[in-house]
Amino acid sequence: MSRGFFITFEGGEGAGKSTQIEGLAASLREAGHDVIVTREPGGSAGAEAVRHVLLSGAAEPFGAAMEAVLFAAARSDHVEQVIRPAIARGAVVLCDRFMDSSRVYQGVTGNLDADFMANLERVTVNGMKPDLTLILDIDPEEGLRRATARRGDDTPDRFEKEKLSIHRRRRKAFLEIAKAEPQRCVVIDADADPEKVAATILRTVSLAMAEAQSSGSGSSGNQSPGKRSTA
Repeated sequence: MSRGFFITFEGGEGAGKSTQIEGLAASLREAGHDVIVTREPGGSAGAEAVRHVLLSGAAEPFGAAMEAVLFAAARSDHVEQVIRPAIARGAVVLCDRFMDSSRVYQGVTGNLDADFMANLERVTVNGMKPDLTLILDIDPEEGLRRATARRGDDTPDRFEKEKLSIHRRRRKAFLEIAKAEPQRCVVIDADADPEKVAATILRTVSLAMAEAQSSGSGSSGNQSPGKRSTA
């Protein structure tokens, strides 16, 4: 591809995003692509410095708005230091969480004003919107069970520890985003066998990248949603 391609993975806790990202990265590298795997919060030096503050819950007493601003600051550094340069050189960027997580975690279940969140996103992302967003959908109860098994004796992070009802609201919110932006978002059944999930993801990504290459609509740093179609 002459230009890069930006793919984000979204979904609730325990959906298997990290596992599926690593599998997809390996497949794409085998096909000859330059692949960058990154995450949020984090991904750049400045953003990683904020990650512990957010996931430890240190910012929680100051409210959802403070958390949203901290996520935004981390994302801005991540975009400008890692994502945009990688896209500019033609790499495929795979990111574990991005703007949709803020929409859901701070906007919906944090009960923040929609205009506030939209303006924060606009300034933070600065045109660098995903070409494709894969929403790994799983029943929150099963997702939390998986997250607990994976975590072992470690303490649940700021978001894992919340009530099941909140996780259910988040699942609904992710699905509503997918419904509202079908040309960017694809919902993946994450409750299926991991190999089947991986095959579905690879097929979806291959199709999207082929369409982008043929139309010349790969990520250029200022693409808006809706400029490509998905099967």
